[in-house]
Amino acid sequence: MTTATLHTSTQTNLEAAFGGESMASRKYLFFADVAKKLGNRELAKLFRETAAQETEHAFAHFRLLHPELVVDDPDVLSEDFKQVLLARCLELAIEGEVYEFTTMYPEFAAQAHDDEDNDAETEFNEQSSESKDHAEIFHTAAKNFELLSHIEKHHAERYDIALDALRGEGEAGEAEEQTLGKWICKTCSMIYDPIAGDPDSGIAPGTPFEAIPDDWSCPICGVKKANFAPYREAELKVS
Repeated sequence: MTTATLHTSTQTNLEAAFGGESMASRKYLFFADVAKKLGNRELAKLFRETAAQETEHAFAHFRLLHPELVVDDPDVLSEDFKQVLLARCLELAIEGEVYEFTTMYPEFAAQAHDDEDNDAETEFNEQSSESKDHAEIFHTAAKNFELLSHIEKHHAERYDIALDALRGEGEAGEAEEQTLGKWICKTCSMIYDPIAGDPDSGIAPGTPFEAIPDDWSCPICGVKKANFAPYREAELKVS
């Protein structure tokens, strides 16, 4: 999925406007917290209300930057397209966090070190580490979306077979042979594919299930390897 093409200066201005409105929103929430602590509830309320308005302004700019993420009527969207939109959000989140911990904060920390500002240097280094953690979390979420799509396909196939059986077209069952060395989690239906492996858990692509360490866990639900069974395709058996 790609974003609409914008004139370079307009895109730059929208990004700056989005950043400015976002900063104002967070700044006013900080002021609201200060006002609340100092006992001025009316001023705290004013800052919170203004922060919410600035957030809406930021959203308006971001919609123009990423029109592909504008959702007018979610009820008309297919489940597959919803997954595409969610995946796009994760892509942008990962991109932002990776930039922060690989480029932005290291550069800021280096400059703070040169300026002998120890507090700022420490803060930037901590934020860099936190951004890396966020990127990893978003990456895991993106991976889980991919894994979940395979699970939903598995469920849909079984529902199709069950429906055919209900219509009297045969008996629902499973193929006698295991499918391409795949194994399925008995708890969440995550399917381990030896071709893909599980690189995020240190399992290289091409690793057969039998070679995975016994303490390996399902990346979706966390159960151990022993909870997996050979995966067999659902099939309709006609007598």
